[in-house]
Amino acid sequence: MTSFAPDSIVLNRKLPLWYQVSQSLRASILGRSPQDSLRLPTEEQLAGHYGVSVLTMRQALKELEDEGLITRHRRRGTFIEPSAQRGAPVRLLGSVDAIVAQQSGMTTELLDYGTVAVPSGLAGHFPQHAEVATYHRLRSEEKTGEPTNHARNYVRPDLAERIDPADLIRWPMTKVLRDVVGASISRITDTVEARLADPETARLLQVPLLSPILHYTGVTYDEEGQALDVAVIHYRGDRFSFTVTLDAH
Repeated sequence: MTSFAPDSIVLNRKLPLWYQVSQSLRASILGRSPQDSLRLPTEEQLAGHYGVSVLTMRQALKELEDEGLITRHRRRGTFIEPSAQRGAPVRLLGSVDAIVAQQSGMTTELLDYGTVAVPSGLAGHFPQHAEVATYHRLRSEEKTGEPTNHARNYVRPDLAERIDPADLIRWPMTKVLRDVVGASISRITDTVEARLADPETARLLQVPLLSPILHYTGVTYDEEGQALDVAVIHYRGDRFSFTVTLDAH
């Protein structure tokens, strides 16, 4: 069994450090290898890894403990809950790195991709384009193979020319646009609402027809306020919840 090694993250000083650290560590826990130890490094070791104070690290660990992902024992250390892969909430976060981290622990299947006429409901996001590129993916839990969500991304054609579909199996669209295509992302606007599963969603997510799902729409904008990508994602309602944390300072 190998020791648990958390991923690294570039911290955004405009967001609470404990929050960013907790979400990075959360992604590492959910995406861990079956051979990884369930015991976490010490608070001091984790603080050094992330470049934060021990006090900040304790606050981050408390967030994960409250979520049920870890347990802390005096003198024994901190341990990952063996069931941590199941039922983890999805959070709407304040940085692109944190959004990318949310996809850890998932396997992705690219169902199809191509070019379509701009859907009527998205015409306002792509006023200069008659067509957009579309990519349809199904995400499943890495360990169980259970489907958790399916996503359709609608991307500006000039950006799609630089996208290798194979990259979308490895990474979220946000990371591909920023790190591979080189697009400058200024903000992402998220909308979440409750809906009932249509026939396609019921089939892909293996849930009964008309069962509750979470319908997410995320619009990614460039520095000029133009839409780069619109993501429409359907999450299984029995597997995910959304939490928004607001920094009051």
